[in-house]
Amino acid sequence: MQKVISAAEANRKFSKLLREVREGRSYVVTSHGRPVAKIAPVGEERNSKAKAALLRRLQAQPVIDIGPWTRDELYD
Repeated sequence: MQKVISAAEANRKFSKLLREVREGRSYVVTSHGRPVAKIAPVGEERNSKAKAALLRRLQAQPVIDIGPWTRDELYD
């Protein structure tokens, strides 16, 4: 369940907010009434699945030798 909290209130009660996030609550932080951020518990399982999928994809790609390059060429 998400709760809406102003940035000022989140700043004043940050320690309490983090304790509640650790317990599973999510917050949408607003500034001047507009949503600007979301504070939510880290989904370890979801992140590790995404990381594993990315690593599998990178390992499946062939290595391409483009030869030497300069820093200026890199930024072109």
